[in-house]
Amino acid sequence: MSSRTHSSQALRQKRHSRVRRLVAGSTERPRLAVFRSNRHIVAQVIDDSSGRTIAAASTVESQFKGSATGNAEAARKVGELVASRAKEKGVSAVVFDRGGFKYHGRVAALADAARAGGLEF
Repeated sequence: MSSRTHSSQALRQKRHSRVRRLVAGSTERPRLAVFRSNRHIVAQVIDDSSGRTIAAASTVESQFKGSATGNAEAARKVGELVASRAKEKGVSAVVFDRGGFKYHGRVAALADAARAGGLEF
């Protein structure tokens, strides 16, 4: 691989590290981190000060079995699910970490559903 060609994954990781310099989750406002692959989407609410995952939801879970997992509708369901799990743990405000992905499509659908589910960001 020459110095001019970069894989899309390496470029995303570079963007993510730039975002992470500014975005950090605290105990008061944990970080809502999103990871998107071609097939699945994962959301975690993370307290970076203690290094703990407070709540998580993913299309890999059994309730998504047999349905499409790589579309905006599945991302909306994951957003609602992570919001309800975070609310159960007493988290109402988060900072959003898009993970180096564009705030568009499935990532935006997940974020909008999490907001509708009661998370503030």
